[in-house]
Amino acid sequence: MIDPNLFQLVCFYAFAAVALASALAVITLKNSVHAVLALVLTFFSSACLWLLAQAEFLAIALVVVYVGAVMVLFLFVVMMLDINQEQVREGFVRYLPVGIVVALVMLAEMLALIGVRAMHAVKPGPDPAAAAGVSNTAWLGHALYTDYLLPFEIAALILTVGVVAAVALTLRPRQGVRHQDAGEQVHVKASQRLRIVKMEAVRPQASAPASEELPKP
Repeated sequence: MIDPNLFQLVCFYAFAAVALASALAVITLKNSVHAVLALVLTFFSSACLWLLAQAEFLAIALVVVYVGAVMVLFLFVVMMLDINQEQVREGFVRYLPVGIVVALVMLAEMLALIGVRAMHAVKPGPDPAAAAGVSNTAWLGHALYTDYLLPFEIAALILTVGVVAAVALTLRPRQGVRHQDAGEQVHVKASQRLRIVKMEAVRPQASAPASEELPKP
């Protein structure tokens, strides 16, 4: 019989390996569509890792929001745009050493930060969802709409203001840009769609005489 803990550990390493490989493919593939598909695989593998960590809500949100909505939008935009890959890669080799140095510095800082936090880490308490005897999703939903209702509503209000601001900036009047007016299209009359023009009948002209034959050589 297979040990459940061993099976879970094997699944964790398998999903983590797939996530790392697909994340590396995102920044190395030349085709933009293939890179977006690799990013979808990265999100899905990360959602599987969240499931193994018993964070069902985060896993479902990652699949539904990012894989099901955001990445589909990215894929649609990438497929519709005609991106000049050669122009995008101009100057990449020249700035590659600087990028490597910056990446190494950021990696060293993150490792140092992880080490400092590990030395001063406090032992985590018991899982509140398991202590309450409910699932992670049920506990998180109860906490959001009871203990943290005000911050949740403020976050929703900020997102709503961002959506309204984006619409207002997009629909601002601009010169030289064609736009549609739905009100004018609805109230248009049939007489405005068709115009009848009266013209006098013209007798067709007689056909021109046949051209003379060319002289024989």
